[in-house]
Amino acid sequence: MIILASASPRRQELLKLIYSDFEVMPADIEEIVRKTIELEQYPEYLALKKSRHIAEKRPVDDVVIGCDTGVFIDDIMLGKPQNKEQAAEMLKLLSGRTHKVITGCSIFYKGQNISFSETTEVEFYRLTDTDISEYIATGEPMDKAGAYGIQGKGALLVKKINGDYYNVVGLPVGQLKQKLRLLSV
Repeated sequence: MIILASASPRRQELLKLIYSDFEVMPADIEEIVRKTIELEQYPEYLALKKSRHIAEKRPVDDVVIGCDTGVFIDDIMLGKPQNKEQAAEMLKLLSGRTHKVITGCSIFYKGQNISFSETTEVEFYRLTDTDISEYIATGEPMDKAGAYGIQGKGALLVKKINGDYYNVVGLPVGQLKQKLRLLSV
């Protein structure tokens, strides 16, 4: 059985590029990171925690995939905004600048674990206050790290990317498929 330890509809849709049949079991964990972990390693660390949490409850021959995505700029990690004001602050911070999107993935299978991170650089256009308020009014930013979704209307904010587009959506499917192959899945 293939298990995705994530409730994200975007990840579920992307995992269908690799597997047509899998089960969704979100990991109900506290997303707390030890202070010794470097900031840009947070997504991989959290992905490992999520996949381990589910793998410990499943048969050893299940494949458990955990993921976490973060948006990084100015040595800070932007999570999901708590409200419209926080979404506006995040979008103003990203406006006219390049940031990193890092997705950490972790796979458990037959007692083995592979964890990895994928990094994509995303450059935003310079956004006006009107651009920001119109985008927030769509509701799209509220459940996404960094307050935007590149696969939706957030694409209108993006000038260019350097790296894996699917990583920005939340699942680097190409690299994930390669790592699954290493585990003979």
